[in-house]
Amino acid sequence: MDLVMPVMDGIRATAAIRIQAPDTEVVALTSVLEDVSVVDAVRAGAIGYLLKDTDSHELRRAIKAAASGQVQLSPQAAARLMHEMRTPERIGEPLTERETEVLRLLAQGKSNKDIAKSLNITEQTVKSHVSHILDKLDVPSRTQAALYAMRTGLAPASCM
Repeated sequence: MDLVMPVMDGIRATAAIRIQAPDTEVVALTSVLEDVSVVDAVRAGAIGYLLKDTDSHELRRAIKAAASGQVQLSPQAAARLMHEMRTPERIGEPLTERETEVLRLLAQGKSNKDIAKSLNITEQTVKSHVSHILDKLDVPSRTQAALYAMRTGLAPASCM
């Protein structure tokens, strides 16, 4: 998804896609590298943010990763997102031990299938844990949950 388009910008288009087809993942591929654009794209539901100068191998890898629910950010976008996102003062209800394990793996870019395999649970159970994690952290996406994990030290920042 390019962020600069006629008629409807990429951020609004991403939000519309995520509402109408929530199982569809969106990767922003753009020349725009502004803090607000990166944050708004992620808030709209983009699972990735790459710059147009990304080489074809990285782009192909990011598309495949997004198809399995893995977060992909260019290093520059990750830095801007980290700069803009603040750690919440507190989370409502604390994460369970299992939710914390799922969050760590999610922050490592693991798909639900990979998380299920790692923890010896079903994919449906992983989806349930991810939903609870998003609710408890009050974040709208896996990407923001992963950023929370990195900000709070649950996962190393090098995961993304």
